[in-house]
Amino acid sequence: MIAVRRPERLRAGGVAVERVWYAAYGSNMLGERLDHYLGGGRPPGGRRTYPGCRDGSPPARKTAVVLPGRLYFALESMAWGGGMGFYDPLDDGETPAAAHLLTASQFADVAAQEMYREPGEDLDLSGVLSDGRASLGDGRYQTLVCPGVLDGWPVLTFTAPWRSSETVWNSPSAAYLRCLALGLREAHGWSPGEIAGYLAGRPGAAGAWAAADVAALLLGGDGAADATSRRGARPGWSSRRR
Repeated sequence: MIAVRRPERLRAGGVAVERVWYAAYGSNMLGERLDHYLGGGRPPGGRRTYPGCRDGSPPARKTAVVLPGRLYFALESMAWGGGMGFYDPLDDGETPAAAHLLTASQFADVAAQEMYREPGEDLDLSGVLSDGRASLGDGRYQTLVCPGVLDGWPVLTFTAPWRSSETVWNSPSAAYLRCLALGLREAHGWSPGEIAGYLAGRPGAAGAWAAADVAALLLGGDGAADATSRRGARPGWSSRRR
């Protein structure tokens, strides 16, 4: 597991970036889920069919990383129902993620699908590589973030333009949480207790999901579809709380 930290300076230098690490902190931590962004199709439990990338090849590499900042759930997901996962790199704490080594064009096409745009156009990454952050619009996943570099390639992800404290948090659905739980297990090898405590403690899920119910999702259960019935539950992962 690699902790990603932004260096003092990161410049594109006018040279085209061939590959980037896509740091997935949500459902795309799970390889099976990312496959549908790359090759197209509808993932199990999802409500949306993805067109796929121009290049549907699998990632050249995959590794577990930890990003500075915090995961939170807000708004309403059109693909899953319930709150969507967002990343605030300025919050205290750390966010476990799966870094997928993609071509720059693949990353552009994955980003386009997250933004509900048609894939097919490369992104100008000079701004995010120079400043660590760049806006492609004011939508949900239209802000690019570069937390740092890994093995010479920039680490990139996308999130919302606002701070976590500037939005209304919303509880995620069981299907979405299960996907994140499976992704954490696949990428980081965490135990069910670690996974459940972490997810149940994120803003939006905290107080709505009990750690025991999140752990049940890894066994194939739905936890309890109505998360609001569990408001006031205490998260069970205090020893590594972000």
